[in-house]
Amino acid sequence: MVYTHVYRVIVGGAVPTTEVLVLEDGKEIGAQYFLERREIGIINIGNKGYVVADGQKFELDKRDGLYVGMSTKKLEFGSDDPSNPAKFYFVSTPAHKQYPTEKIDIKQTEAIHLGSLSESNERTIYKYIHPDGVKSCQLVMGMTILEPNNVWNTIPCHLHDRRMEVYFYFDMPEDAFVLHLMGEPQETRHIIVRNEQAVISPSWSIHSGVGTKNYTFIWAMAGENQSYSDVEPVPMKELK
Repeated sequence: MVYTHVYRVIVGGAVPTTEVLVLEDGKEIGAQYFLERREIGIINIGNKGYVVADGQKFELDKRDGLYVGMSTKKLEFGSDDPSNPAKFYFVSTPAHKQYPTEKIDIKQTEAIHLGSLSESNERTIYKYIHPDGVKSCQLVMGMTILEPNNVWNTIPCHLHDRRMEVYFYFDMPEDAFVLHLMGEPQETRHIIVRNEQAVISPSWSIHSGVGTKNYTFIWAMAGENQSYSDVEPVPMKELK
């Protein structure tokens, strides 16, 4: 896990093999248990597995998700086949209200189709945790899948000064990578991000990317609001 003081988001992963993994608290959060004052969104990017939340078991296929609300005392991760384990990626944010724990089947999520092949950015955005779907205190989370022969995401880019975002890239060959663009519009920088790596984007930064081939990524946001459309577009000609 990684703890960032940007909205106090915690980003992590769990790959259970021969033993069930238990999500434990640490001194960083100063709580009696991990979700005492937190909520968490989980997406399985591996093979079949399960999550047990206070004794309730949720089976998750690849790309299925789970929202677990505040005050859940015990969270466990397991794989159906230890030799072909599940891979659980998760993002946790502080919470002040409890919402129901709920499984999220990717087939039942709101899907938005954007871009075009001519612009190399044809993609589908799946919204997992959001005000019109599975509700949370402040976490917003989803997944974007680029179609074959498309490499650009979130272009034209934008800012949302009231929210930060975390990107997690996966489903890429080991020799592929994404140039993740960050920085202020007038002073951008790039980070090379490889398969199953995440990058934290502060609220003042753009966030866009281009890969050596198509890829999939999970996005998660936290901040002042949960409005997906609360963004400030950056004209392409202004980027430097």
